[in-house]
Parts: sequence; structure tokens; C-alpha cells
Amino acid sequence: MTTILVVGAGATGGFFGLRLERAGRDVAFLVRPTRAAALRERGLRVAGLGREERIEPRTVTAKEIGHTYDVVLLSVKATALRQAMDDFAPAVGPQTRIVPFLNGMAHIDALTERFGAQAVLGGVVKVATQLDEHGDIVQLAPLAGMEIGALDAAQDDVPDSRLAEVATALDGAGFDFSVTKDAAGAMWSKWVMIATVGALTCLMRAPVGDIVAAPGGGQLGRAILAEAAAVAAFAGHTLPPAETEAIAGLVTAPGSPLASSMYRDLGDGAGTEVEQILGDLVARARRHGVSTPLLDLATLHLRVYEHRRAQAG
Repeated sequence: MTTILVVGAGATGGFFGLRLERAGRDVAFLVRPTRAAALRERGLRVAGLGREERIEPRTVTAKEIGHTYDVVLLSVKATALRQAMDDFAPAVGPQTRIVPFLNGMAHIDALTERFGAQAVLGGVVKVATQLDEHGDIVQLAPLAGMEIGALDAAQDDVPDSRLAEVATALDGAGFDFSVTKDAAGAMWSKWVMIATVGALTCLMRAPVGDIVAAPGGGQLGRAILAEAAAVAAFAGHTLPPAETEAIAGLVTAPGSPLASSMYRDLGDGAGTEVEQILGDLVARARRHGVSTPLLDLATLHLRVYEHRRAQAG
């Protein structure tokens, strides 16, 4: 049986790992000792939408990894990537495939530099979850999907061999699953979406519905989206019109409670992924000569927040 190591048992990794475990897959969770203790006490739980699921997860810490795994599902915040790579490195062998679900694209360079291009697949997940005060996962909407694929021509042999095995291990586990021939494009599309929602809700310090209710709020979301989509296009990943309109619908929906994880981090006084979601995007815009005044403003806004947070210790 294909062995799967889920790096991180948070809102995203925990959700998909639980579904895989319940589908009979061989799953272990790489977690910190404190998270391992909490999971031993309460189990791994997903609640919401009128139901609750619970498993007794098999956990390992970085010091306890005793063998390599066939698949590593990497689901940590981009700010924790370096430490995570050190932690799961003993789990990576010649046949291991790493499927990252981080925001942005910078993590791909870091992973391929560390483990080689052949080991790294592209991955996108779509799920609305968050951790509650007990460390349980709360599912906020029924959407749950995963898309993976080879990233470039250097992986031409993967679709006929390892990618097919990875897909078999991940498919049919209680969430939508697909293999794409344009994994990089899928990742860029998600990046445009999260950058747009993140910049909008963090600048306005409000969810989409409250922003749209104010005069000009709907136009602001579309303007930010236009900037992010332009960066993607100049990078060689033009979004299909239907996808652009779908994102526009998200940021102009009256009454929508939608807000980004960065917005929630702001409200909690926590660290944000500003550099990975917005900083890297505006840096690429500069390299391509794309003007992004609204994304620049949102990036500066969050950098000032991070500066003040660092000063406060």
C-alpha cells in the first residue's frame, strides 16, 4: 500500500489526512510534540455542516521518522517551509513525491532546490476550514477538492509512473480529486484568487460583504483582481475568462462573509503570509514591468503591521 505522510495536521492537512485515513489509506501525520499530545487526547476531529468525523491519527515527530514514504503531502504555512523541509527530509527517498499545498509559487523553487525537480509535483487544494479553540477542524463550506500534476517537461516520465500511483492513492477519499496537465497554471490561478481576496479584505479590514455594501467597494475588488491577473499573464499563465469572472464574483458578492486567512491573522494579531502571497507577487510584477498600485499598497500595509508586531515582541 502507498504510504502517505501528511506534514501538518492543521485546518487543511488535517482535513485531507482524515479523509484519506477514513478511506483506508496508510496515513501518518508529522506534527510538533505539543500537537501530537493534543491529538492523542482528543483525536483528530472535523466538525461542521451538520456532522462530525473523528479518527485516532498515527503521529510522528521529526525525530521519530524511521523510514521514507511514497507521498509527502505538505500543508504548512509558507512562513514555516524551511523548518518543515528540515523536519520531513528523512522521509524523502528516491521514489518519494512531494505534493505541496502552500500559497504562492516561491515554495516550488525552495523544494526543488532541496529535493530535486523530479520529486516535486504541483498541487492545489480548495477547502474552507479553520481550527477552533480546541484545535479541532471546523469545515465552513461543503467545497473540498484537490488537484495535482507534473510541473514541467522535466517530469515527462512521471505521468506514466509515479504520478499515476500518487493519483491512485489520493483519489476516492471523500473529496473531489483530479490530475491536471497544467499544474503551474492551476497554482497561479489560486494565487491570483487568494492575493485578490487577501489584498481586498486586509486593506479594508472587513469581509467581502461589508466592502461591497459601501459605495465603490465592488469596483475595488475588480481593480485588485485586474492587477493580479495581469501579473499572472505576463508570467505566462493567463487566466481563462470564466475563471477570472468566477473570482470577480467572489469579491463582489453582496452579503458575502468571505475573508482571507491573512485578514483573520490580522484580527488575531498573528503573523501573516504577506511576503509569500503579496510580496512575491509584486516583486514579479516589477520584473515584468507591470503596474500594481493597489497590490503595492496592500503589501506595504501588511509589512507595516509585521514591523509593528515585531517591535512589540
